[in-house]
Amino acid sequence: MPDIRPFRALRYDPATVADLALVVAPPYDVIDAADEARLLARHPANVVRLEMPGEQPGDEPDDRYRRAARTLAGWRSDGTLHKDPHPSVYVYEQTYPVPGTDVSRTQRGFFGRLRLRAFDEGVVLPHERTMSGPKEDRYKLLRATGVNTSPVVALYDDPSGAGRTVLDAATGRAADVDLTDDDGVRHRLWAVSADGEDADVVAPLLAAVARGPVTIADGHHRYETALRYRDERRMSRSCEEDPAFDYILTLLIDAAVEPLTVLPTHRIVRGLGDDGVAAMVDRLDTLFDVQRDIGPAALRARFEAAGLARGGEGRFGLWTRAGGALLTARRQAFAPFLPDGGEALRSLDVTLLGVALERLAHVDSDAVAAGAIEYSKSAADAIERVEAGLDGADAAFLLEPTPVSAVLAVAADGDVMPQKSTYFYPKALTGLVINPHEW
Repeated sequence: MPDIRPFRALRYDPATVADLALVVAPPYDVIDAADEARLLARHPANVVRLEMPGEQPGDEPDDRYRRAARTLAGWRSDGTLHKDPHPSVYVYEQTYPVPGTDVSRTQRGFFGRLRLRAFDEGVVLPHERTMSGPKEDRYKLLRATGVNTSPVVALYDDPSGAGRTVLDAATGRAADVDLTDDDGVRHRLWAVSADGEDADVVAPLLAAVARGPVTIADGHHRYETALRYRDERRMSRSCEEDPAFDYILTLLIDAAVEPLTVLPTHRIVRGLGDDGVAAMVDRLDTLFDVQRDIGPAALRARFEAAGLARGGEGRFGLWTRAGGALLTARRQAFAPFLPDGGEALRSLDVTLLGVALERLAHVDSDAVAAGAIEYSKSAADAIERVEAGLDGADAAFLLEPTPVSAVLAVAADGDVMPQKSTYFYPKALTGLVINPHEW
């Protein structure tokens, strides 16, 4: 069963950094060039210097990772970062507007150390494929710094409610950290000591997670990287008992209780040309019930607020420069073309769309790898790209979100989803807690 441990986090010292909002950042995989420049300019100790070290003129290969390690050592030496005196779990609450809506939600979880286990052990379950490039980048950073700067996010199920009692008690007092980020998300953090007699306070929470497998919601690349790093470290330090590198920083969330938000990632098909688009539209009826003559305003209204949709019901929007449509999958028509795997994987909207793109537009996995598909979190942005023909954009397929229940079911079956199947929102901030591979 999962093994969760309290830990002594590295955290920014408020005596050195009075406003924590200036030094935290999103995780590396959602930071673009403009975000990076803004974060670097915001504060000289912004965590982006550790999380996403940039190349500088004259750099040798991997110099940027070594520079991150020197920066980390400097911040620990000068007091910018301090190590908490007691092992703790760190209760975390995010209050946020669901994108595209006026609805506000709050979700809670806690940061701890999760013992690394190979996926085939059935204790930690993945749901998404990974790519070699990001894993190599994260490995080099981890090897250079010896810390986890941002967490894996994992889901657990606590039917007893005992863990929620611990979270309720923690969030009933003033937060140790309280800040609002650029997206209007409020982040609050409470350090809950698990040392000595205080261990009894957090024991029900740790026990709740340990009752069953946990499913990775976000951070598959970080997790697989940590497995590789652990295995290599074990070869050189095989006699060390319970080493800290056997664990990874993890944000654990009770999926049965917390109102999780999963946003869809819309697909923009490139390079079809007018004739290709016309041929695709003519064949839609072979797989879908089609409601034609849907305008861009109606598509934006329906899919820009998709974070509130139930999802998983085979409904899509389509926009081309010839007009728009609403599509409802006829599942029997898809059945002969679905990939191998369990029913949960075969019934996903993203699986259905993958089949449709291949059957109707000849966009197979090789074409996707070659760049035939671009992605956008915003339905309005996807429509605008097609309208303008940016980078050869010819058609936008708009999706509803993948239900959390489907994520759990796919993982339980031992299957993995196509890339860009889920976008759990909001992201956990990097820099609130850093996990050093030391006790």
